[in-house]
Amino acid sequence: MATARALLELLRWHKPSGRLILLIPAGWALWLTPQSPPASTLVGWIVLGGLAVSGAGCIANDLWDRRIDPLVERTRNRPLASGRVGPVTATALLLFCLLLALLVVLALPPTGRSSALVLAMAALPPVLLYPSAKRWFPLPQLVLALCWGFAVLIPWVAASGSLAGGWPLLLTWLATLSWTFGFDTVYAMSDREDDARLGVRSSALSLGAAAPFWVTACYGLTALLLAIAAQLRGIAGPLFWLPWLVATAGMVREALVLRRAGLPRSSYAIHFGRQVQLGALLLLALILGTASTPAAFP
Repeated sequence: MATARALLELLRWHKPSGRLILLIPAGWALWLTPQSPPASTLVGWIVLGGLAVSGAGCIANDLWDRRIDPLVERTRNRPLASGRVGPVTATALLLFCLLLALLVVLALPPTGRSSALVLAMAALPPVLLYPSAKRWFPLPQLVLALCWGFAVLIPWVAASGSLAGGWPLLLTWLATLSWTFGFDTVYAMSDREDDARLGVRSSALSLGAAAPFWVTACYGLTALLLAIAAQLRGIAGPLFWLPWLVATAGMVREALVLRRAGLPRSSYAIHFGRQVQLGALLLLALILGTASTPAAFP
């Protein structure tokens, strides 16, 4: 029987960075809607829903890769790969996570509930199929980015009641896609040797030596798009720009480090963790900008 520890690891809930990096774009959306700042209850539901969807995605990933993971250094000790959790138990936990996510959607404010439900149903196929993308698509990280985009759309519609967000919504969505493609490309860099040996595809392999350049471009574009969205929302005051500048400089610096030869595998995991911190700093910029310009909102 699977232990509680093994189930926790299957959900990746023992690694908060991976959960936070999904919730941060949701925060960007919540603090860029005209209804910002969001109600605390709505934030709570979004956090719970994000944890449920993230857990489901991780389980689906491990079910797809349960025969590949034992052959990869970074993943060989995962619960399914090591045999600590069986496929039946993993599938049952996956269904539980999906049910929990559905209950969260049904608990959202009535004005946006039906639209959020449609978006949640639309997100389900790419979330469950993303792990297979590495078998047939040279840029599977782009598929993950599209999955991450729903972390913007669902909170936005839950807060505002519709997707009529204009440029701020579109820019926030594009910023999320860009950021996700960037950090997941870096995440894939640690597996390049194993992936090449197994015939598994990734943007790190497909982009080759140009990968650090594209990661840098993605991070710069992310910061720029969020700054324009904040400007259009009228919240890009002095309190916004200071943390925004620090986060932007940090993202670019972290990307430039990737150009160094002979980086150890551990450096890519460190990079991932720092993206959580820098993405959270961008969220802080939006929160401070909103708090300092209440007149910008109806």
